Amino acid sequence: MESRVPTSVDEEVASLSRSADRDSLFMQANVLIPGQQGPVTVRVRNLSPGGMLAEAAVRGLAQGVTLEVELRNVGFVPGRVVWVGEGKFGIAFDHSVDPQAVRRQVVRKMEVPPHISALNGPLYRRR
Repeated sequence: MESRVPTSVDEEVASLSRSADRDSLFMQANVLIPGQQGPVTVRVRNLSPGGMLAEAAVRGLAQGVTLEVELRNVGFVPGRVVWVGEGKFGIAFDHSVDPQAVRRQVVRKMEVPPHISALNGPLYRRR
């Protein structure tokens, strides 16, 4: 198999993103794309510190378009489109993100009824 040297900045960024560890996942994110009415909801298929694979049918999306991705637990991350395929596109982030932070679930403390609050201490089992 022949090795090819990237010929543009976009190809270089894409190759760096591909070589980084990627988290395969299935979640949604909102993407702000210039010229679109409001945010576009996409499926995030995989995520690395340098970019992500998004799945959505977006008309007129082209390589090089700058955008912002709203990632859970991280917020808005600026980036640009590095490739576009049928219903999918790759985004290279302008700065690294922590994929594990994005995956982390936000859990609120569950309210415990007063009659059960006595169970907060250690439990012992009878023999």
